[in-house]
Amino acid sequence: MDRLMPAGIAAPELDIAQWFGEETSLAQLRGKVVLIEAFQMLCPGCLNYGLPQAVRVRKQFPEVVVIGIHTVFEHHDVTGPEALQVFLREFGIPFPVAVDRHDGRGNIPITMDTYRLEGTPSTILIDKSGDLRLTHLGAMPDLQLGAMLGELLAEKA
Repeated sequence: MDRLMPAGIAAPELDIAQWFGEETSLAQLRGKVVLIEAFQMLCPGCLNYGLPQAVRVRKQFPEVVVIGIHTVFEHHDVTGPEALQVFLREFGIPFPVAVDRHDGRGNIPITMDTYRLEGTPSTILIDKSGDLRLTHLGAMPDLQLGAMLGELLAEKA
């Protein structure tokens, strides 16, 4: 399900417990198009669609910053940071991955709640001005995503 946003709605900062790879903030990425892939390592849709697509975007659109966010709302006991580190190495994930922070009040992590994500895999697009332009739940056709990225890259910051 797509939630398209007009320019002018600032993307909230990510609330991260830990980084694997280069730590960054959305504020540091102003002037660049950003794709965030929200995933869980035990999510079949993430393994089959979301993460492979994010890897393809990183290869085919080197000017787009790709970040993964491990946003666990189930299977907490077996998806901790140690398991995630092994997963990232085994699957050769070539971009930084952040661990979404939990506040202890429920199963939904903070960034997932802030962005009103309904599950995983979810794709988030942020434009050069730092505005949230899309959240998408589930598999997204490559052609559709590529067209959206092309539009965002063509926009002035």
